[in-house]
This record gives sequence, structure tokens and C-alpha cells, in this order.
Amino acid sequence: MSLLTPLIWILAITPLVIIALINAKKGNLKFLFFFILYFLADSYLQFLSHHFFSLEFIGLKFAWLSKFLSLLLSLIIIFTINKTDREEIGFTTNTNNKKHLKLGVLIFLGFLVFDIIFKLILFPKGGFFDIETFAFQATLPGLTEEIAYRGIQLWMLDKVSPPKWNVKGIKFGWGFIIVTILFGVAHGMALTADYEFKFDIITIIYLTLISSLSLGLLRKFSGNLIYPVLGHNVINILNAIIRIL
Repeated sequence: MSLLTPLIWILAITPLVIIALINAKKGNLKFLFFFILYFLADSYLQFLSHHFFSLEFIGLKFAWLSKFLSLLLSLIIIFTINKTDREEIGFTTNTNNKKHLKLGVLIFLGFLVFDIIFKLILFPKGGFFDIETFAFQATLPGLTEEIAYRGIQLWMLDKVSPPKWNVKGIKFGWGFIIVTILFGVAHGMALTADYEFKFDIITIIYLTLISSLSLGLLRKFSGNLIYPVLGHNVINILNAIIRIL
């Protein structure tokens, strides 16, 4: 991946950020700077650590170190802010009321059933069981990405453009839309080291409308990051299982 790729991701969501700014009446622009700074820092930390400090020499093929450093960066930010902000990020064991929590879980499960059926039909089969694959997919991706995307980034963007759409008593805003799309873009768009532009529109649309949206709704209706982290890891584990059926 080229070092320009994270900048391309930011550029891709710029129109949405502009719309969010236009619609914001009490937004805090300094959090837009913090969002861009954090997003780029996290992206480059993961890319450079994986590029220069690969763990393949000890037989590990996944980006364990990169994800760990990403998690460390997120935790440093979380523990440098006050308790109220941590709770707004979702770094809390508190949940919304049972009605909202139940709704969020049911919505996620509905998306998950569709996701399983879709992948059972289309995913290539006949893979081999690999303990590292299951260990990695059951832990770090969900933990790091949910804290980053639907935790810190969503919190920062909500400061830029405060949520004002009420859905079943839960506030949604442009930050939710931007983070949901950014997750799909970051998984389906890249500039290679040879400056070849890769754009997988199917991956972007599917991850945005299924995985990212369902986890975002679970985050909002549950009120914390615990449920989307677990949900994200469940999706990843099921992906690995389907590939070896």
C-alpha cells in the first residue's frame, strides 16, 4: 500500500464532511483537525509497523503488532480525556435502556443472518483450519477497529457536527454516516506501492451497508463499544468458518 492511501481515504469522505460542516450550527472545528490527525496517525502507525516490523519470522502472518499499536494509541487518547468524554466514546460498561439494547441486538442479528446466507452462497470453500486465523479474528480486529471507528472517530465527528436526527430516542448525525462509509472505503480502496489504484466497489458497498451499518447501529442503540466489538469479532470468526466448510 502506498503512503498516499490514507490521504485518498480522507479525500473520499471530504464531500460528506463539507455537508456536515454546512449543516452544523454549534460544531467545534478543532475536533475536525483532531479527527484527521488521529485517523492518519492510526493508519500510518499500522502500515509502517507492519511494513518494517513483520512478525513472519516467528511464523505469524497477521498484523498482530500493527493492531496492538493501534489499540495502544486509542487507549492513550481515551485515558487522557475525562470520564464524560470516555462515556461518549462508548468506553464504558453502562448501556442504554433494555428497549434500545434489545432493538440494537435484534437489528444486528438480522444483518448477521443475511450476511451468513450471502457468504455461504458466494464465499470460496475448502480452506484449512488455522489456529492463528481464529485467534486473530476473534480478538484484535474488532477491538481496535470498533474503538477507532465507532468510538473515537465517531465521537470526534459528533463534536464537529452534533447529532440532531432522533431515531427511537437515539441521536444520529453526519458523524455516523461518515464513519460508516469510511469503514467501507478503508477496506475497499487503496493505492498500491506501484501507484496502481485499487477500487473494489462491491466490497465498499457491502461492508458499508451490511457490516459497518449493523455495527454502527449496535453501537448507538447499545450505548457502548462492548457490543459492537463482540459483534465485529463474531462476523470475522464466521467468515473464517465459512471459508473452511
